[in-house]
Amino acid sequence: MTLQSLFKPVDMTQGNPVRQIMVFSIPMLLGNIAQQLYNTVDSIIVGQFVGDNALAAVGSAGPILNLMLVLFIGISVGASIMVSQYFGAKRYDDLSATIGCCITVTAVSSLIIMVVGPLITGPLLRLLNTPEAIYGWCFQYLLIIFLTIAGGGFYNILSGVLRGLGDSVAPLIYLLIATGTNIVLDLVFVACFRMGVAGVALATGIAQIISALLSLRKLFRMEGVVNLKREHLLPERKYTVRLIQLGLPTGVSQAIFSASLVVVQSLTNSFGEMFIAANVIVMRIDGFVMMPAFSFGSAMTTYAGQNIGAGQLDRVTQGARQGTLAAMGVSAVLTVLILLFGRYLMAIFTSTAELIELSYRMMRILSVGYIAMEVTQCLSGIMRGAGDTVTPMWISMLTSVFLRIPLAYGMVAISKTPELPQGRCEMMFVSLLLTWTIGALVTFITYRLGRWKRRIVA
Repeated sequence: MTLQSLFKPVDMTQGNPVRQIMVFSIPMLLGNIAQQLYNTVDSIIVGQFVGDNALAAVGSAGPILNLMLVLFIGISVGASIMVSQYFGAKRYDDLSATIGCCITVTAVSSLIIMVVGPLITGPLLRLLNTPEAIYGWCFQYLLIIFLTIAGGGFYNILSGVLRGLGDSVAPLIYLLIATGTNIVLDLVFVACFRMGVAGVALATGIAQIISALLSLRKLFRMEGVVNLKREHLLPERKYTVRLIQLGLPTGVSQAIFSASLVVVQSLTNSFGEMFIAANVIVMRIDGFVMMPAFSFGSAMTTYAGQNIGAGQLDRVTQGARQGTLAAMGVSAVLTVLILLFGRYLMAIFTSTAELIELSYRMMRILSVGYIAMEVTQCLSGIMRGAGDTVTPMWISMLTSVFLRIPLAYGMVAISKTPELPQGRCEMMFVSLLLTWTIGALVTFITYRLGRWKRRIVA
């Protein structure tokens, strides 16, 4: 494989399934790690240069930010499915029209978030009982992120398009460039100019705009496969409707998941600034351990989409089995590493010994659930690639609303004692572990029932 070939669209309808999935997943895994570095570097720098409360502020802003990003997530998933299926079927005119539609819809979505986000930030922070000590920092961070949201939105959608074409390397390169820019600007704005949390948000916004521009430039230069013209930016009804049909269930499920995080964040805030900061640290490390699951899941979507477009359903089920087992193996190794070196990782964020120990204790609770998440993400990816985005949506609703929220509040309530009137904070993570495990079991059973095969979109 030559260096030049890495940047060309990959046909996943031929060759060994697990090898194709692994080769495609590795750049995506590296890219997801780089993506996670955005938030992680932000947390490290504010934790070390500003303090533990600033670290808690950045983390508390996360659930609200995720809630506003669901539009982009839905568009990205719908785009990836349509692009991969059209590419697998060699329908290049439909491919170009789909991409043009995605660009326009993303622009409109960005404008909506830029207007709505700043208006609801204050009320949401108050609704979540955000401690006064971190309220101002949370508000500053979210305001700047929302005003620069177009960069992150366009990168997420355009990288989804590129992955649908079988190109997982170009998005990685662009993301690495943006991540490096983000780190440098973080240090300049926070360490040198003392801009605090606002400097971290500004650095992230600028870096994401750079990655979006690079991705857009790549698409306009893919002649022969993608031939974007001005008329493609005026979305045709059939492409817009199909994009919504495929992306809406995922967007809704992500919205429900994000809303559940907002509800749970209120419970998290009740344990005070120390636990909020610990939760931020755990979630940052958790984000890296989750990367194989998300990478393999996205690879499975592209793999299934291309092979279904080519009419090779048997190859889809073969790849589902092999890819899921490979993902579980990778996750098992990472979990062991986290257990062995967890304390050292926590110490990167803070020098407070009590916070390090609290974070590590929470991390150990979650550690056994990461293999279950591989099953959920991989098999959900196959179903989405087939055009069945509704089933993963219902599973997400079941786990994030009807399980996660009642379990979190119920287990904390049961653990309350005169010595611990707020309850045991560990129950927050035990409830999350149970949610992951049950979700994996439901996803496996649903996949085996095969309903997704009847929802294949041609």
